[in-house]
Amino acid sequence: MFPGLWGSTSARRILWTASNIRGASRNAVSRLVHTSRSSRSVASLRALTPGLVITAGSIVAGTGLYYLTNFMMPLQPILNDSSSIEEPEPFPEGLKSTIPLREFDSVYDVVPGLRKDMPMREKMETLLKFYQQEIVAAIEQADSSGKAFIIDEWSRGEGLGGGITRVFQDGRVFEKGGVNFSAIYGSLPTAAVQRMKANHKDIQIPENGKLPFYACGLSLVIHPRHYLAPSVHMNYRYFETRNEDGTPQAWWFGGGQDLSPMYYNETDAVHFHKHLKDVCDHHDPTYYQRFKKWADEYFLIKFRGEARGIGGIFFDDLNDKEAEEHFLFVADALSRFLPSYLPAVRRAYEPSNEPRPTPEEGKHWQGLRRGRYVEFNLAVDRGTSFGLQTPGSRVESILMTLPKNASWEYNYHPNPGSLEAKTVEVLKNPKDYV
Repeated sequence: MFPGLWGSTSARRILWTASNIRGASRNAVSRLVHTSRSSRSVASLRALTPGLVITAGSIVAGTGLYYLTNFMMPLQPILNDSSSIEEPEPFPEGLKSTIPLREFDSVYDVVPGLRKDMPMREKMETLLKFYQQEIVAAIEQADSSGKAFIIDEWSRGEGLGGGITRVFQDGRVFEKGGVNFSAIYGSLPTAAVQRMKANHKDIQIPENGKLPFYACGLSLVIHPRHYLAPSVHMNYRYFETRNEDGTPQAWWFGGGQDLSPMYYNETDAVHFHKHLKDVCDHHDPTYYQRFKKWADEYFLIKFRGEARGIGGIFFDDLNDKEAEEHFLFVADALSRFLPSYLPAVRRAYEPSNEPRPTPEEGKHWQGLRRGRYVEFNLAVDRGTSFGLQTPGSRVESILMTLPKNASWEYNYHPNPGSLEAKTVEVLKNPKDYV
């Protein structure tokens, strides 16, 4: 039809992107970008798979616009230079590892040194330190780069506690992440005590107005490099006010975990929520719906009218049962973190028949979504606010939750019907996944 077109210099100037097309008969062309007379390197086609089949209604070459009908041909012959296209990145070997799924209520058989007769403070510290180490080891293995977490042990001073901050950055699979443990002692000012009494009537305020407290927690945030892999947040904590002799006065548990995909993926959402529901149902059939609703409300960026992600579970001030029952619930929830999350990261690297964005579109949208993540953490999250306002707090440890890269564009709205628009629709309208 157009003699010599495909071997011409003009053809070499074509930059054609397609959203992971797995069968030209199923998908029409998704994008077409052409270059002008100023030559652009074929290397711009990085991350495209050699041999992709392209279906088009039109093509631009040089300064001419040509219309083709039901045209199909492999991408490689068009370029006539397969050496200029990079091969797809090899699958990260560490993501192939088997993730153990532990039996519920098995924590005393799993965590070394944990005993039922320990005070709850010691139990929680032992449990959280164990899972900090296990999660760090699993993330390092999944990253497949040989990089290790930076370890930063810190102290607030004698008798005031401290913690272990572990931070990961610039890996192969994970761009940034942190897994932080802390156990601190202190005294709450009168204003804070008064706020707590609204939910804890049994709190007794000393004559001097300062209430001794103890708090420990494990908090993590992971931001993968791939735009199809979701970010994740998890936090489990224990808080108690103390009598002057050091014995517990009031106590409660809090925490949860939630998933923040850049692009909504039904498989990932159902998998993540099913693990959480299984844990909740084992301990209390009312937990999942209660805590999911709480998460949907808590992780809402009200001034945007959309959620940070697809939620999960969230709870606070949990003390309506024996402390041991709540402890076992938290332990089982921690045991389900890796099995609920890492498969979603692995799926980002696996072939799929579903429509996918181009790498350029994906990274652009990832930056915008991470901008929303920053907005929530700095403007909405109570934990971040509490930490930054606590005297002597470690700002670096608190702000390690922020992504390494984020972006904002004025009044940006995704194109109607696009993958990005479909994601925003889910974020604006929470749904049931299981």
